[in-house]
Amino acid sequence: MACVSSDPGGLKRVLFVDSWGKRRAIRLGKCSVKNAESIAVRVEQLAAAKTFGSMGRDLCSWVTELEPLLRTKLEKVDLLTKEVVKPATLLDTFIVTFLGGRPDLKTYTMLIRNQVKALLTVHFGRDRDVATITAGDADDWQQWLIKRGMAPATIAKRVQVARSYFRAMQRRELIVRNPFDGIRTSACANSERMHFVTIEDTQAVLAKCPDHHWRLIVALARFGGLRTPSETLSLRWQEIDWDQNRFVVTSPKTEHHEGGQRRVVPLFPELRPFLDESLELAPDGDVFVVDARYRKAAMGSGGWANANLRTTFHKIIKRAGLTPWPKVFQNLRSSRETELAERFPIHVVTKWLGNSPKVALKHYLQTTEEHFAKALEAAQNPAHSLSKAAQNPAQQLARSGSQGNMETPGNTGENTVFTGNYVPLAIAETGLEPVTPGL
Repeated sequence: MACVSSDPGGLKRVLFVDSWGKRRAIRLGKCSVKNAESIAVRVEQLAAAKTFGSMGRDLCSWVTELEPLLRTKLEKVDLLTKEVVKPATLLDTFIVTFLGGRPDLKTYTMLIRNQVKALLTVHFGRDRDVATITAGDADDWQQWLIKRGMAPATIAKRVQVARSYFRAMQRRELIVRNPFDGIRTSACANSERMHFVTIEDTQAVLAKCPDHHWRLIVALARFGGLRTPSETLSLRWQEIDWDQNRFVVTSPKTEHHEGGQRRVVPLFPELRPFLDESLELAPDGDVFVVDARYRKAAMGSGGWANANLRTTFHKIIKRAGLTPWPKVFQNLRSSRETELAERFPIHVVTKWLGNSPKVALKHYLQTTEEHFAKALEAAQNPAHSLSKAAQNPAQQLARSGSQGNMETPGNTGENTVFTGNYVPLAIAETGLEPVTPGL
């Protein structure tokens, strides 16, 4: 039981018996009886908490708001543990040190991480103590990104990276709570940036490619579903099995995932002629199927982005009389995946293209004009029902006759691709459409 004792001159003391049965005193100095009695109540509660090992919420709140002088007095009589004051951890200093200790991060990943670091330090300040950043501050940062006009998907990614920084701080016991934990984000696809590249548009682009290297780059993305530039520029001649009609794709993007280092892809009939052409023109001893100068440019600090294929590809698309579509290479890959999903089970398609059914459904597969046309045809012709239209993919493939044979020079049918001054090549028959994005 704690009690208040008054000394001469109006000085007050709180007397109590600690858990060892020892009588202790806390000198409060000059204060009112009412204040001294309220402190005595708290002292009694602290003594009980010391004995039983737990504090109530109200007592915890009171301790948190204690003035330093009174807290020191309570620490001297062992009612509170002496508070350890940690040196401030500066936001910019921590992130720089943290990223410096992550050699596992790929070049593009490091680029994004540094972009988020810049956004955090611009908003909060380079010398901001990370322990002072609250959940409300994190909310304000997200709203600040919105005001800057960033797309929802971009903001979601930036918040995820920021959360990972503060999770690392939390694991190092630099902060108690992660202020970004309460911000809900999810990877979201921007449908406005998805574009289905038709066979006709692909033919027009191929016809304007400056050489066989560029025709192959486009074909590998559009007909092979490869990520461009990383997978396209990593493909080697030794990885192509001409007899088995398949090739091995090495994936720099997913190599850190189990089973994601490489995958086996069919040598699709629409793709084969472009590889045949490049093989015929390749100098002896060439390792990579696409001119190695593009890959060499990507070996610097900027990574695959330094290959700078997009700039040239935009010019090719414009020469073909088309307007460059968003995410030019990824939408080639997306178009290919959409088309393959019409003919094969989704687990097979995603195995070939190196993503998951979940990712494919959310970020790759598109609704095309052909889908609307088929739906309208079924509605106008009851005899041709939707169930009848959804035939066995294997039967569709057999009927399509898309065996990839090269057309004879005299054949100039609808499905023949003309690409400048080289021999016209056969493109898939009915059933195949464009689908392929890039990295």
